[in-house]
Amino acid sequence: MLGEERRQKIQEVIEESGRITIEDIVGKFKVSAVTARADLDVLAERGDVLRSHGGAVRQLNPVVDYPLRFKETIHHAEKARIGHAAAQLLKPHHTIILDSGTTTAQIAKQIKAARIRPLTVITNALNIAYELSETEGISFIMIGGILRRASSSFVGPQAERMLRDLHADHLFLAVDGLHPDVGFSTPDILEAQLNNVMIRVSNEVTVVADASKFGRRSLSLIGKIECAQRIITDRRVEEETAGALRAKGVDVVVV
Repeated sequence: MLGEERRQKIQEVIEESGRITIEDIVGKFKVSAVTARADLDVLAERGDVLRSHGGAVRQLNPVVDYPLRFKETIHHAEKARIGHAAAQLLKPHHTIILDSGTTTAQIAKQIKAARIRPLTVITNALNIAYELSETEGISFIMIGGILRRASSSFVGPQAERMLRDLHADHLFLAVDGLHPDVGFSTPDILEAQLNNVMIRVSNEVTVVADASKFGRRSLSLIGKIECAQRIITDRRVEEETAGALRAKGVDVVVV
């Protein structure tokens, strides 16, 4: 079977089942793991699929609320670099808000590893709470409310009321859509409302988003681009898009 024919069939499998692994390709098409990875890289570069840890998945729909465990497999290396860069902005005695998401979870891992102490961390995310709750030198405030199962986080009026009484030096905000002319967005209406409160109670806002989020509009608007001081993303971002964001006065950090 020719390479292009094999890649077409791989894409058909992904479209039908939603995902494929390296092992699936090796077994089904009788090729090496190196060839399987190369095929997936070609499909990803063309925008036909998304590379995930150990395989590939269908292109994501920006208005669909995908489960956290699934999103953890997408663009993992890029998110880790973004998390490392974001943690460099922290100083001892800061009070920060970590929004729910897989990229902000990487910031939590970096905080734990870098031993930036003392810190006060406010979050609505269970995965971040699990990561940092037993870390020495971290004062931890958990925002309660309605459980949003897809993201393992709390949202809703109760969460908003609790957050309005707090104040943070820095908010690290994860988004599902980022468009220079529209703003930041998310699939969940209640999450967008809570994110907006997070912005209002924070002195500084850093949006953390891998390049796949750029140019996308999700269901619920969080806020305009100008509400953030900076955006940290990965080197796949198009220079034209980064330039449009910088023209709005936002610092774009590429890692």
